[in-house]
Amino acid sequence: MADAAPPHESTPPGEGVAHWLGGLSARLLLLTVLIVVIANLLILPPNLAAFEQTWLLDRLRAAELATLVEETAPGGVVTDKVRAKLLANAEVVSVAVQVEGERRLILQAPRLARTPYLVDLRRSNAMSWLAPFETLAGGGDRMVRVMAEPRFRSGDFVEIVAPDGPLKKELIAQLGRLIGIALFTSVMAGAVVYLSLTFFLVRPMQRITRSMERFRADPADPQAEMTPSGRHDEIGRAERELGRMQLDLRAALASRARLAALGEAVAKINHDLRNMLTSAQIASERMAQSGDPKVTQALPRLERALDRAITLASNVLTFGSSAEPAPSKDSVALRAAVDAAAEDAGLSAAGVALKNDIDAQALVSADAEQLHRILINLLRNAREAIDGVAGRGGVGVVTAGLTQDQDASLVTIADDGPGLPERARTNLFQPFAASARKGGTGLGLAIARELAKGHGGDLTLVSTGPSGTVFELRLPAS
Repeated sequence: MADAAPPHESTPPGEGVAHWLGGLSARLLLLTVLIVVIANLLILPPNLAAFEQTWLLDRLRAAELATLVEETAPGGVVTDKVRAKLLANAEVVSVAVQVEGERRLILQAPRLARTPYLVDLRRSNAMSWLAPFETLAGGGDRMVRVMAEPRFRSGDFVEIVAPDGPLKKELIAQLGRLIGIALFTSVMAGAVVYLSLTFFLVRPMQRITRSMERFRADPADPQAEMTPSGRHDEIGRAERELGRMQLDLRAALASRARLAALGEAVAKINHDLRNMLTSAQIASERMAQSGDPKVTQALPRLERALDRAITLASNVLTFGSSAEPAPSKDSVALRAAVDAAAEDAGLSAAGVALKNDIDAQALVSADAEQLHRILINLLRNAREAIDGVAGRGGVGVVTAGLTQDQDASLVTIADDGPGLPERARTNLFQPFAASARKGGTGLGLAIARELAKGHGGDLTLVSTGPSGTVFELRLPAS
């Protein structure tokens, strides 16, 4: 499987831990825990402030209820013993009520040694969040004065004075509970987020990374192939694109290896081939002395073919094994060049005929030898396409045309064949990939386009279909 570790790799335990600590998983875990801890710290102050406010408000309501005992006592007077018990039950030292602007002390303990600090519950502000921390830092032996609106009796406000020691103890206990909850939620939330992100993000990325590492080490390794998981998000797109890239690179490497083998084979046979062609050239010279009219008529064509073959063999001009030489441009009569290429490509009036619509005086700037190779490739392909149509008897027409302007000369080669198949159109100018006939190498169009670009022009497919195929050769203007 793609997730399995490569068999030739082994990671020592110490290095594995160090790799994990420096990897995406450890950073993701640390970031998750940090975010959850910060989130819990942000809710800590308002939680403590709400707890302190509730605790003080409970003391104040209990004291407010205790004041009602005074009103029901005989003569409105309570004894010191009853007063002390009421204050102890409410956990306060004094209670006062203000009615219509007049403040009245209802229950009061002995005079305080220190002035209490004020907490007004009638209004709240952002600074009230800091009150619990003030109590935690300096409380324990002070008195707190609390004011709030009355609930069980009429008046402007109810006021109590209470020791903040019990409040500090409760705040410490609440702080401990909150820290425990924060730690628990941090661990749980961190684990859930970490595991979720690991499953949906980190593991797929590790799978992609391992596939790239395997492919870099050995492109031919079948385990290095990236198999898409079927996801439709960015990870799925990365998997699919990596798989396509691997296929393209394998095809390029295979083509490169084939080209290298081809170049090596051509280099080996070059010497012997050149000797054979030289012998054939000597034989043709002897044939010229025979005086036979038919031999004399066919001999120029044979000599031209031998001269071109010897030149190619001498320079080892094969696609992929050596570069084409720079064209030696001259003014070339295009109509005559097309006629000569058609003759060498096997076009004839009895079969696939050439319809040459090019003016006899038209000239193009090109290397005559390289232009001949371009045209013969195009014309031979057109003839073979027509010959391959069953029931047609190898009869067809190839039309050559020329359009010239100040910028370029546009040569068109059009046939009335069956058109190019889809697989040939996809990689039309790629060597070994665009042949439309059995046994073809797909090198003809690749070589022709390379020669055209060497002239500063190009070779393009204009159209193809059941009515025929049209190629356009673009050459710089004369």
